[in-house]
Amino acid sequence: MNTQNNYLKPEEIRALANSFQQSRILLTAVELGLFTILDKHMMHSKEVAEKINTDKRATDRLMNALVVLGFLRKVHGKFYNCENASKYLVKGKPGFMGGLFHSLGLWNTWSSLTESVKTGTSVAERKPSLVGINWSEAFIAAMHYRGVKEAKIIFLMLELSNTKKMLDVGGGSAAFSMEFIKRNPNMHAVVFDLPHIIPITKKYVDDEKLNDEIEFIEGNYLTDDFGKGYDLILLSAIVHINNFEENKMLIKKCFDSLNVDGQIVIKDWVMNEERTEPAGGAFFALNMLVGTEKGDTYTESEMKDWLISAGIKKIERRDTSFGSSLMIGYKE
Repeated sequence: MNTQNNYLKPEEIRALANSFQQSRILLTAVELGLFTILDKHMMHSKEVAEKINTDKRATDRLMNALVVLGFLRKVHGKFYNCENASKYLVKGKPGFMGGLFHSLGLWNTWSSLTESVKTGTSVAERKPSLVGINWSEAFIAAMHYRGVKEAKIIFLMLELSNTKKMLDVGGGSAAFSMEFIKRNPNMHAVVFDLPHIIPITKKYVDDEKLNDEIEFIEGNYLTDDFGKGYDLILLSAIVHINNFEENKMLIKKCFDSLNVDGQIVIKDWVMNEERTEPAGGAFFALNMLVGTEKGDTYTESEMKDWLISAGIKKIERRDTSFGSSLMIGYKE
């Protein structure tokens, strides 16, 4: 997409309008487990169709399109995974991009964008997966895949040498809590999330053998108690779920739970005052429109308003290399 000027040629407009076709080809292949079936094999499309229980002709056409997109190769009528598909799209491999199952869920919500623009809120209904996908697990997997990488960078951007206890609000897989603890063994973490998410969180923590360093609280962060005594409260990808007033209340709750000299860290898109930059944040505002009741992306001045209203006087902004930014408030 041309971001330097807004003049797009007709063929560029057409390509943008039709780009959903290539996305859907990939997502359907992932949903059907096609790349996993092909792992370390060369197979005719009819063999693949038999294994994934699909129509033979339609499966052949899908696989031909995947060749065009660069995910499969075809030799003498047989297909096999390209290196990128083998490394990232085969379930069970270390690099498997399980977060693409979350993208499948987004397909449904984004299809309702027109109605959401008319009504001002999400109107999409979550449809059951035809292949048994657990949407909550898919969402947490997507956040974990990204969070593991981001947590390493965020830790280096913060001063946490004196941090003993952190609260990870809406912590999901606990990716940030676990990385922070690995780098600062003196830390202890509490992960707060919804009752149906915490069992998923515990699986990730158990895999890392960090059960003794992390506690769990089930609840709604807008209504339930956090407890006291935290040196760090992290809200990573949280404020965009709520409306302005809910965030104002949430930051006050965090402030009241924070020790003196503690810090509140908001990690999210921070928009310019026109709400047009960064580009990813402008698109994400629509993702919140179609997927949540009240969510949005917010400007730096709006986030400062929440922090100042809570009692924070010292505020810093730090931009990351991956799009989102940190708004850090210090309790004096």
